Amino acid sequence: MVAWLLDIVLLGGLILSFIMAFNIGGNDAANPTDCAVGSGVLSIRRALILFSIFVFTGSLLQGFMVMKTIGRGIVPEVDVFGAFIIVLSANIWILTCTLLGKPVSTTHSITSAVLGYGLVKYGLNINVHVLVMIILSWITSPLCSLIIAFIIYKMLETYIRKSIFSTSLLFEKIIKILLIFSLCFSAYAFGANDVGNATGVYVTIASKLGNIPDYNAMILLAAYGAIGIAIGGLIIGPRVIKTVAFEVCRLDILTGLAAELSNALTVYLFTTIPYMLMGYGLPISTSYATVGSIIGAGIAKSRKSINKTVTISIAMFWVLTVPITAALCGLMYFIGVTIIS
Repeated sequence: MVAWLLDIVLLGGLILSFIMAFNIGGNDAANPTDCAVGSGVLSIRRALILFSIFVFTGSLLQGFMVMKTIGRGIVPEVDVFGAFIIVLSANIWILTCTLLGKPVSTTHSITSAVLGYGLVKYGLNINVHVLVMIILSWITSPLCSLIIAFIIYKMLETYIRKSIFSTSLLFEKIIKILLIFSLCFSAYAFGANDVGNATGVYVTIASKLGNIPDYNAMILLAAYGAIGIAIGGLIIGPRVIKTVAFEVCRLDILTGLAAELSNALTVYLFTTIPYMLMGYGLPISTSYATVGSIIGAGIAKSRKSINKTVTISIAMFWVLTVPITAALCGLMYFIGVTIIS
């Protein structure tokens, strides 16, 4: 590829990465904020301000853990044109679902796009072990979130509501403080896990072109992606928040707290522990985790509180994400390489 065309593709890809971050913020800002909003503790505006602050912090401090997985975990290396096609194809699917008000998984979108690219460029010479670990995390993380939320709700119901503070204003104030803390923790974990979805494919490229260490490149890309996520959350996030907070399951303060604590713990643990054990943080679907936590808390309270129709609709978009995004990315990359050649 000639130098001038390479520069255009690189610039276009970085712009698309920012758009990707914007879409992540718009679609996934619901994950840390839905419970606080749905339970009536915070307005959407105040919840999103806290979200922006803590997602930026999490991105800078721990975003590198998942960036490494997206950029070099599944495939040996992502070239400039490949990175452009990956973020383009993922953007197309995420924006489509966001406009429909469906909390589709951005993690599934970008990971599937990387997979589609890898199969076309490298064939079967991809890191199957890392890919299998990621897929397993997609299955186990919502179940883990559901179970934790169920347990937390039962503990709160048993040991707090029956305490001497259960009917006092002090009880309500304590729960509200804990719920806001959970939002902040969840936003931090979200930033650490999801910023790699937007900019992770550019780690190796930025390191080589800028002649800087990978870690420095990841910090710069994390800041770049976090700004996009925050802006997207503030502008288009409220639409999806309303879907998850008010349609999947009606939340009171207690169910909101159980769900938010569960979501925060699940995302943080799947980001941090795998990185400590094998050097790769797992890019789990925070959409899976948050809906799993809401369902878990809802089941603990009352099975009737779950809107099965909306839940099935959301699950359908998740299932469609992997084949559609992988096929779209693989086809676009193949056609692009053929034309350039």
